[in-house]
Amino acid sequence: MRRPILLAALVLAVVLIAAVPVVASEARANLEASLTGEKEVPGPGDPNGRGEADVKVHKAKVCYELEVKRIKPAAAAHIHRGAPGVAGPVVVELKAPTDGSSEGCKAISKKLSKQLREHCSDGAY
Repeated sequence: MRRPILLAALVLAVVLIAAVPVVASEARANLEASLTGEKEVPGPGDPNGRGEADVKVHKAKVCYELEVKRIKPAAAAHIHRGAPGVAGPVVVELKAPTDGSSEGCKAISKKLSKQLREHCSDGAY
């Protein structure tokens, strides 16, 4: 009788220990953007250019995947602070998708993480 209980307790402990890193690394916000040359500010961007940006905002980092097509190799990629149609200051530099795609994670402050989570939905970044 004691062995099954000890085995169950051991399995539960292993599962809980293994789950902690997964829970700790979960994104606090998932942001997506459709990219077009028309939306490039200041423009003009490549009128045929298209792409997608997926950004996961964590407590102290952003992780991103960028996909672009029908453009010359991208020279830069970043997240700006500013309203739609405004090229405000760059707050996070990303790896440019020079061959059509790029991905990575960048450390950010907890303050910026909070701002991104709270203000991206109203178009402030």
